[in-house]
Amino acid sequence: MQFLEALREQRWDDHRYYHHSRINQTLHLVSAISFLTAYVMLFIDPAVGALIGWLISMTSRQAGHFFFEPRGYDHINDATHEHKEEIKVGYNLQRKIVLMAIWALSPLVLLVDPTLFGIFKPYQTVGEFVRQTGMIWLVIGVGGLLARTLQLFVIRDVQTGLVWAAKIMTDPFHDVKLYYKAPYYLLQGELIDPRHGQHRPDDVLDDVLDGAEEDDETLLRPQNS
Repeated sequence: MQFLEALREQRWDDHRYYHHSRINQTLHLVSAISFLTAYVMLFIDPAVGALIGWLISMTSRQAGHFFFEPRGYDHINDATHEHKEEIKVGYNLQRKIVLMAIWALSPLVLLVDPTLFGIFKPYQTVGEFVRQTGMIWLVIGVGGLLARTLQLFVIRDVQTGLVWAAKIMTDPFHDVKLYYKAPYYLLQGELIDPRHGQHRPDDVLDDVLDGAEEDDETLLRPQNS
């Protein structure tokens, strides 16, 4: 129960601090659906799953944060952008820039050494190059998850790291539930969620924690000072 409540808390903080924009929410919905597709493909063709995960899921997800999420003073949460970046449990924008740079530059390694230090057979076609790039991206994705989890073990505690890892892996399921109406509101011309951060949204763990399905009412939560 403590683990599940900590997961609920991390989800809430991520939503209220970093998902004000309806465009960002919509892009997260696109990202979530494509991530779920990538999850399935990982069991069928890991290289294709990684290509979907990075080229569609990650790019749409991070574009929402980089280009559309407001970075001014957050009056709803009474927090500056700098404060939110400092307390971010997972990858804040600075860490994301580093991760995305590694991802974007990683195919150059194959151009320098087509065998990747003896791991691959030298590619003969563009298709082989793309598939080998997909496998590299799969390793980068898993490595990025494990690296931050282990770092949180050291700078926070083991539970915080495990909760964050669980959150990242289950975010696509949660985001579909949370943001499935975002495109509708966006088409109505609503660029910023007017009730953002005022009420705690339904959580995918509600059924587990409460033992029954929640109705559409949201749970009121006091703002942090």
